[in-house]
Amino acid sequence: MELNDIIEFKPSPQIRERLTDFGFTKTFTEGQVILNENAYIKAIPIVMSGSIRVMRADEDGRELLLYYINAGESCIMSFLGGMHQDTSKVTAIAEQETSILFIPIDKVSLLIKEFPEWLDYIFRLYHKRFEELLDVVNAITFKKLDERLLNYIKKKCALTNTRTLTVTHEQLANELGSARVVVSRLLKQMEEDGLVSLSRNKISLK
Repeated sequence: MELNDIIEFKPSPQIRERLTDFGFTKTFTEGQVILNENAYIKAIPIVMSGSIRVMRADEDGRELLLYYINAGESCIMSFLGGMHQDTSKVTAIAEQETSILFIPIDKVSLLIKEFPEWLDYIFRLYHKRFEELLDVVNAITFKKLDERLLNYIKKKCALTNTRTLTVTHEQLANELGSARVVVSRLLKQMEEDGLVSLSRNKISLK
């Protein structure tokens, strides 16, 4: 996929040429770790195809899903960490086969100075991620786990354009910051309520 084909980012021919000159492309398989928490950020990713799952872990190793990065988007956490020579505060994992254009950190400032549209792109990403993180805080604070679980299933189905997820109860629990036994009980109740159907490592929306 070319830079001018992706939806969220429509660079001018000039900046597209710079990004192509500066960057390098790498493809990751489903489940492959792209960036580990506490690792130094050497390049900014722009997702060309596929999607990335961004997670945060607590001191006990429990993980929480923060947001997804889709085609045409980048990770604002990488921008901020990389620009300040800080380590990553999140873990990024390929949700499916994902192709990424990496822009070296030392080139990011040059792009900001040369192309106002690049800075506008960063600000729009920051705004979107801030809203998504507020949604996570609101969900954890105000919503019951069963509502969060159903919303998560719907969102992930929409992301992959399917009505059936191939996922274990353990994976769901990890991404929601809960326990497997609790998630299993809630899924069983959802099945009895006619919201989903369950089979081995599969959940289908009704």
